[in-house]
Amino acid sequence: MLEHATRILAIRHGETAWNTESRIQGHTDIPLNDTGLWQAERVAHALRGESLQAVYSSDLQRARTTAEAIAQAQQLTLSLDPGLRERHFGHLEGLTHQEITSRWPEQARRWRERDPAFGPDGGETLQAFYDRVVGALARLARRHPGGCIAVVAHGGVLDCFYRAANRLPLDAPRAWKVGNAAINRLLYSPEGFTMVGWADDQHLGETLDEHSDGVVRAA
Repeated sequence: MLEHATRILAIRHGETAWNTESRIQGHTDIPLNDTGLWQAERVAHALRGESLQAVYSSDLQRARTTAEAIAQAQQLTLSLDPGLRERHFGHLEGLTHQEITSRWPEQARRWRERDPAFGPDGGETLQAFYDRVVGALARLARRHPGGCIAVVAHGGVLDCFYRAANRLPLDAPRAWKVGNAAINRLLYSPEGFTMVGWADDQHLGETLDEHSDGVVRAA
């Protein structure tokens, strides 16, 4: 029954320096940059009218810092869950897509084609990653039937949530946005996940002018 479904606000962390350089972060613990810190405050402000029962986050600091802003605004204690971490990319972490393609073209091809069985050396296969993060989200949602929770994680994690809610295979090309600090709305019931809304970034319609006094101005 929908009245017993858990409402989920799934949010990707704010921007990092490695995001701007298109470097693979994975489990590497990169902090938010100035834009990411601003985005965290903006998403926390955007959710001020939501009656959240809990705020959950990956334990990696880029997600944790984003979630801390939300939890503080809601006067809730933040709960960290390693099950929400980004995919472990092993020896590929810290590299750009171009560097990976030039060094390991076969691995780059299998990654690009979204081979569920492919895992970089020292990292996770796509299938294992999907099972981990979707299982973690279901576990957290089951704690709050009829309630609403915020879950802050990573781009690859949000991609898995989208696929789970839309019953899409892992090897389907991504045709949807997974933006930093955007708000994505899902429902969870015993029948699984359903998507309500995706990639709401209206709260980011202003930009932080870093070249003068730091005042937020219209884009």
